[in-house]
Amino acid sequence: MNRNRFIKSHGLGNEYIVLDEDNITFELNEKAIKRICNVNFGIGSDGILLKVSSKNADIGLRIYNPDGSEAEKSGNGLRIFCKYVFDYGIINKKELTVETKGGIVKANIKEIKKGKANVITVDMGKAIFKSELIPTKYEKEEVQGEVILLEDKEYKINCVSVGNPHCVILKESLDIDEIKKYGTKIENYHMFPNRINVQFAKVINRREVEVLIWERGAGFTLASGSSSCAVASIMRKKGLIENEVTIKMIGGQLKIEIDDNWNIRMTGEVRQICEGILSDELLEDIEMYGL
Repeated sequence: MNRNRFIKSHGLGNEYIVLDEDNITFELNEKAIKRICNVNFGIGSDGILLKVSSKNADIGLRIYNPDGSEAEKSGNGLRIFCKYVFDYGIINKKELTVETKGGIVKANIKEIKKGKANVITVDMGKAIFKSELIPTKYEKEEVQGEVILLEDKEYKINCVSVGNPHCVILKESLDIDEIKKYGTKIENYHMFPNRINVQFAKVINRREVEVLIWERGAGFTLASGSSSCAVASIMRKKGLIENEVTIKMIGGQLKIEIDDNWNIRMTGEVRQICEGILSDELLEDIEMYGL
């Protein structure tokens, strides 16, 4: 494989660049991540997935947001990464384990088209509702229906961790302009020490939910696997949906299953966009200017 080779893929419009730790000639630091992810000065991406070694799983993964911060887990990112290691023969089996900052994840290649992974199921672990483990600064054991005030706006929030922190707000109608305006304020709200992912969610029926997403470190996003899991977990806890639900987002939909012990399973499609080589000029610009 050529040095500094990249793969770019998307899960429902949520796009990631995949790099191999053993195959890059530069340090993937905050400056490099910001430049590569920038749509004008780099490739443009919602984040970077870095293949690393693991002693505890079949393979290791580090996930970076476009602002240079590191994420614990990403549902779409995990499916994209599993497609990459399967399609390029790095792991030659349909069932595999991936070690992330948010824990070890089991994945299954459910559908293959023309030798390429197309639909992938990921066991996302357990939904955690305990406030201090999400984490939040609330003294209550769980954050369910807590009211926050944001200048001229008031929201009832529900918090959960699915390996990374989420704040779910139930809405009767969804407004893209609203989440773009208030998403960053909620993400950086003082009661969330590690910031938080934000979802506005509307129940369609007991098997379908519509969602808008603001991702921590990335902003408004067309789709998110972990966000889908978080929304399904909160909706299930409130008795609003069945244990299997379709989460509908602007970029597409995911199937989420939650068992009685709050174990979450996510299934969805992934598609490769392109592959290529990071140019010497881009690497020079990273070193000279950053972003």
